[in-house]
Amino acid sequence: MKRRKFLTSVSMLAAASVGESPLLYGGEGAYQPLIPVVDTHQHLVDVERFGRDWSHPPVPGNYGVKAYKEAIKGLNVVKAVYMEVAVPPYKRLDEARYAMELCGDKSGPTVGAVISADLYMDDFRGYMSQFRNSSCIKGIRAGFKSRESLTDSRILDNIRFLGDMDMRFDFIVPSAWFPDMVKLIRACDGTQFQADHCANADPKAFFDHDKLHSKPDHDRDEWIDGITALASEKNVVCKISGLVSRLSGYPVTVENLAPAIHHCLDIFGADRVMFASDWPWCLRGTTLSGWVNLLKEVVKNRSLEDQGKLFHDNAIRHYKI
Repeated sequence: MKRRKFLTSVSMLAAASVGESPLLYGGEGAYQPLIPVVDTHQHLVDVERFGRDWSHPPVPGNYGVKAYKEAIKGLNVVKAVYMEVAVPPYKRLDEARYAMELCGDKSGPTVGAVISADLYMDDFRGYMSQFRNSSCIKGIRAGFKSRESLTDSRILDNIRFLGDMDMRFDFIVPSAWFPDMVKLIRACDGTQFQADHCANADPKAFFDHDKLHSKPDHDRDEWIDGITALASEKNVVCKISGLVSRLSGYPVTVENLAPAIHHCLDIFGADRVMFASDWPWCLRGTTLSGWVNLLKEVVKNRSLEDQGKLFHDNAIRHYKI
């Protein structure tokens, strides 16, 4: 979306914010999607096309392009970045080709992709080099076999190579690994990193003790210290996503989500956070529209400029889309 059109949307939102204008609020206080949205974490699991051994969606169903278009109706999602869906290793190249096909289909919102690759493979550089001239492939997401891998010179060289190709690296690691992840990021300062799912935050870690009936996945203070260290490295951005999938047994509410989200927004700052749907994995907690509206409610008191950065501007700049 062109800048002029976005500014027009923000101007409308500003005008609507005086009182509770229908331009800002819909039925039962739900926000109207005036700010254009870039979804930086769009999973598509089209098992009707690729078969049941392609990937395993979190809830039964088929989650291809048609279903995604239905899920984003009325949300003003103008662009999306496809995220790999853990296909079997021998199908990773097929998935990359599928992602490029999506980017070439101008009838859909997908304009970029983060694919899967094995950091441990012998010919990592050769595998990734085939995507060097692709305007679609924006980077990879890969896992680490152990905490010790974060200081492995071969792994560091491969991640540095991503930076040489202007590609990004998405990561999810336990909070206990954050100190070593910071060292890796610092050693690969020419590569851009994306901390997925609010840096793997568990929203239950921020509950009052009397509200808990299950143990959080991490200690609150350990996570805050770790994410503060991650955010001190300027080549890291944070995707605001994943939280609604981790509240099994608890209400998916603004009250339960807000603390973790605000920590991410405050620690990383307005210029280094990006909205991500994590659809269809978000369906463990709520619909895609439900997640968007919950997040808009959480950030409603932040400036319109910062809301625009979160939902649109930062992704446009970061992914060059």
